[in-house]
Amino acid sequence: MVNSTDVFVIGGGPAGLAVGIAARRRGLRVMVADGAEPPIDKPCGEGLMPDGRAALAKLGVSIPRENSHFFRGIRFVSGTLRVEASFPNGMGVGVRRTVLHGLMVERANAAGVSLSWRTPVTGLHPEGVRLGEHVVRARWVVGADGGHSLVRQWAGLDRYLCNRTRFAFRRHYRVPPWTQCMELYWGPRCQIYVTPVTANEICVALISGDQHLRLDTALTAFPALAARLRAAVPASVERGAVSSTRKLKRVSTGRVALAGDASGTVDAITGEGLCLSFRQAEALAECLAAGDLRSYQRTHRKLAKRPALMAHLMLTLDWKSSFRQRVMRAFSSDPRLFARMLAMHVGALSPVDFAATGLSLGWQVLNA
Repeated sequence: MVNSTDVFVIGGGPAGLAVGIAARRRGLRVMVADGAEPPIDKPCGEGLMPDGRAALAKLGVSIPRENSHFFRGIRFVSGTLRVEASFPNGMGVGVRRTVLHGLMVERANAAGVSLSWRTPVTGLHPEGVRLGEHVVRARWVVGADGGHSLVRQWAGLDRYLCNRTRFAFRRHYRVPPWTQCMELYWGPRCQIYVTPVTANEICVALISGDQHLRLDTALTAFPALAARLRAAVPASVERGAVSSTRKLKRVSTGRVALAGDASGTVDAITGEGLCLSFRQAEALAECLAAGDLRSYQRTHRKLAKRPALMAHLMLTLDWKSSFRQRVMRAFSSDPRLFARMLAMHVGALSPVDFAATGLSLGWQVLNA
């Protein structure tokens, strides 16, 4: 155990490892500590959009094809209606969370990050952090310890501008993907993501506001998808997680900063959580290297704007099934509208440029 470091990161998931890698690339000494040990899993949709892949590549992490599955775009399915579009800026990739974590651990080791597993941090200290009776001195402390962050509480940053909760449940199935897209099925107050993660396996993730709703029950509202899965062999047990929309008043104070889910979240329906964490890591590392956290709050808020807007737009489709069907019919009658929405989703089209599309979509919905 080291006695001092420049940056001490609490949390060894993808967000914490991203901060560690980004800070090491700027010449800082970094220690990452986590009470668990790799590979660390988290129930999620396991899809990375092209912008997420680009952010990961900037950290020096590439995903090999033999452990993943690439997809060209997104398909929305609502009842008998469906619409799809290809990404304008590359391919997305589905990869098991444990595989992604293993790749990031390898990259962190290669970058020279000091990794301490099975090492729970017990509190903050005026000079750094406490590991039981041991104190590690650190110039900066980063909380990347997830949505239920203890660091956020210890640092007095647990104050919200927005805090809404939904629930997600995930299971893998051994079945070859039947499309080159990630699919999003819309149902009664719930959505199901289907993401290919290998050539012979898919990830099926349910998101809803009902903490008691499970996949098997939800699938009865999606007969076409249920029929595809009927003969498929489950490749994992069903696991659950909380999907929050959370915006904090502040994400840093003194020499403590937050990153990843600890610093706020967008609804999992966007599939942008990991991409946002990787971009936050780069922004935070720049501030740490400069020795000044003051601009991190502003940059953090700016990075979250597009994912938050997309979450809001997508969740309006959850408002009422009749409204969603009108929007789907509008997309079907003019697929360019859906393609432009997807382009904005992955950062290839600005919200200002999308505004004209929004007017056109509104007109199409009125006439659908």
